[in-house]
Amino acid sequence: MTENQEVLPVPFHEESIERYFAAWNATDDVLDKAVSAALTEDATYTDPLADVAGHEGIAAVIRGARAQFPGFEFRVSGSLDAHHHVARFGWELVSQADGSAPVAGFDVVALAEDGRIRSVSGFLDRVPGA
Repeated sequence: MTENQEVLPVPFHEESIERYFAAWNATDDVLDKAVSAALTEDATYTDPLADVAGHEGIAAVIRGARAQFPGFEFRVSGSLDAHHHVARFGWELVSQADGSAPVAGFDVVALAEDGRIRSVSGFLDRVPGA
């Protein structure tokens, strides 16, 4: 490891991921604030269905997912794997009514120095009708 590479403690990553999930689960009245707390202004979000940048674009993706799956919430699945400024984790979209999880995947994120996410690469492992 070179001297300019910093290994961050896992709690740093955990706090960042908690803010990320808070944004995905935020109600519309606090969504913009939650996105700002979790992601940098120029953050990018890319998955098989979206490729956007900035708070406005990311909030639009979240609003779209929440509209498509009302009564569901995003939850971490499995354990967080992290090093340096990078983390990966699984997630599920879980019904608050019956606990079913029709959508699941994993994300890889890069963190900025302030702990906010600067990029998300998302992968879908399970989708309805696929």
